[in-house]
Amino acid sequence: MEQIKQVMKQMINVTEDELNDFLSQVITKTFKRQETVSRPNAIPNEIFFINKGLIRVLITDNEGTEHTIHFALENQFIADYSNFIQKQPSLYTLQTVEETQVIVLPRSAIEWGYKNLKEGQKMGRLIAEFYFIYQDDRIKNMYARTPKQRYDSITDVFQNIHNRVPQHMIASYLGITPVHLSRLKKAEIEKL
Repeated sequence: MEQIKQVMKQMINVTEDELNDFLSQVITKTFKRQETVSRPNAIPNEIFFINKGLIRVLITDNEGTEHTIHFALENQFIADYSNFIQKQPSLYTLQTVEETQVIVLPRSAIEWGYKNLKEGQKMGRLIAEFYFIYQDDRIKNMYARTPKQRYDSITDVFQNIHNRVPQHMIASYLGITPVHLSRLKKAEIEKL
């Protein structure tokens, strides 16, 4: 629980008692590699904090093709946040890429935090702002940057991603084919 405590302390002013009361309502869970953490068509009632591991967020189109839209790494919160807020069924699948340990924050703990943590509302706002900015940047990258520019900047967003995630998932995230990704990587190696 130390990791989430440190992250919360960086975000808001919070006492040790407040943290302990809040964290008494959560559980730690470990998922195996490629295990589903959250499924589509269900109302998301949990937010996950990643202690160790990596989760990808994907959406499956009408033809059954998976599209990777996000990765979440250690010390990040992850959920289908907009559907969590709206209490609507999710379209996203959250799936582990490697063995992943998370802290599961149920809706009841989140609501308790809003009411009882001195700066609980602020923490919720900061997390929402983070996701808004991430999604806004993601849209800008997809439409205003070339595949090469997106490839060059992926490690700015996700450190060490090339060593942790299969290439086809990275290609999907970048909106290119695995063949195109191979060409970009080869050109990068040839420059060295």
